[in-house]
Amino acid sequence: MVGAALTGAAPLISLENVTFGYDRRPAVHHLSGAILAGELLAVCGPNGGGKSTLLKGLAGLIRPLGGRVALRASVRDIAFLPQAVEIDRSFPICVEDFVSLGALRRKGLFAPLGSAEADKTSAALAAVALQGFERRTLDSLSGGQLQRTLFARLIVEDRRIILLDEPFGAIDQATTEDLLALIGLWRAEGRTVIAALHEFDLVRRAFPKTLLLAREAIFWGDTEISLSEQMLGRARRMVEAYDENAEECRRDEILRGRADAL
Repeated sequence: MVGAALTGAAPLISLENVTFGYDRRPAVHHLSGAILAGELLAVCGPNGGGKSTLLKGLAGLIRPLGGRVALRASVRDIAFLPQAVEIDRSFPICVEDFVSLGALRRKGLFAPLGSAEADKTSAALAAVALQGFERRTLDSLSGGQLQRTLFARLIVEDRRIILLDEPFGAIDQATTEDLLALIGLWRAEGRTVIAALHEFDLVRRAFPKTLLLAREAIFWGDTEISLSEQMLGRARRMVEAYDENAEECRRDEILRGRADAL
């Protein structure tokens, strides 16, 4: 893998020649690298490059087709926020109850939440500036308000590793800045944040490390290098070269051969 971070500290997450995909069709190939505790890592790349697939693999929602993910933590330490389009806003639930669901893995499905958990929910809503929205339903929220609600639930979940899939898509600038500040607070608390992002200016400003992904790793390391024109051009060419109809057993050699030629 190009540009993997090298450090003396033991990694929180190690990817060892991992391939993720669906129905035996690889979407992310032979990815190796290390993610440290407290790291902010952006995952960038062209559409179809495997960013969402990688996050789902790290969250344990899909199993590797090959290779291994080694965690110096439990999967119970991972919180995953999918893209907003995957949230069913028609479900009849109010903001307060939705945010309180973040406590389910900690308390159990049928255990009463109690006053301490209710206080955590109230504090989470205050942290994302949603006081007064407690009884609003999800379908009544704007895009920015929904995203604040989702982040509030992450606060209640209280996990060491936070995975974010396109968290800043179609939201206003004020919400983006507030949620970025929250991510900075999580980093200060020693949490690890891995986010799939398209907003390169935001990535350059807030994420020191970037994995540039185009089915395979193009570069993993310093953000300025990952998002250089040279690397971005190579990522675009890699995705364009990918053949959806190639025989599965030959995909790895086809991609590696084309990557070497770029």
